[in-house]
Amino acid sequence: MENKEIKQENSEEQEEMEEKQPNEIPGITVEGYIKIFDPETDEVFVDQRNAIHYENFSKALADSISNQTTGFIHEMHFGNGGTSVSTTGIITYLPANNSGSSADLYNKTYYKVVDATSSSNTDPTRNKMTISHTSGTIYTDILVTCLLDYGEPAGQEAFDNSASLDGTYVFDELGLKSWEGTIGEGNLLTHVVFHPVQKSLNRLIQIDYTVRIQTLTNLSSAT
Repeated sequence: MENKEIKQENSEEQEEMEEKQPNEIPGITVEGYIKIFDPETDEVFVDQRNAIHYENFSKALADSISNQTTGFIHEMHFGNGGTSVSTTGIITYLPANNSGSSADLYNKTYYKVVDATSSSNTDPTRNKMTISHTSGTIYTDILVTCLLDYGEPAGQEAFDNSASLDGTYVFDELGLKSWEGTIGEGNLLTHVVFHPVQKSLNRLIQIDYTVRIQTLTNLSSAT
């Protein structure tokens, strides 16, 4: 009888300890939203969500919060390989590249540094990141702002009336990349494919890229 009582007491103690442990079901989601527009005329060219590369993003978060001097957002890359246009004007969109650690844009043609603390950023007041968080909420937004000025990129056409939609600076894809030690060669964190938008000398193009990081948790603890 005595052994049975001891076993029962141990079982009850074990159950009590388990009940007092936090019952946590955690999770993190990352969402991206992109707006491409002319800041002078307010004409909006693109307004849509983007794809997140979760493998690269998870590594970037770990590198960043463990102070590894890598992983943080450093550049915005532009390309012209995300779509194809038929002779009748029908646009075919390729899927976003959001898997495989070596994923990249389909055809990179230009990039700008958006890390305002980087010595490679030539205009940190207009190419930068802003953090937005409201106390008590479980999400934080990173607003990445990038401006393509009139003279950028070098070699662009004079007017936005190109008959060809596969020009070097007729962009139809872009993505954010992390800093991994070499400029222009970071890991792809996000990727979005959209209808072609031409950058030409006669207009500005601004990109507002919002990345929302949200924690999802159901945490309760017995006392």
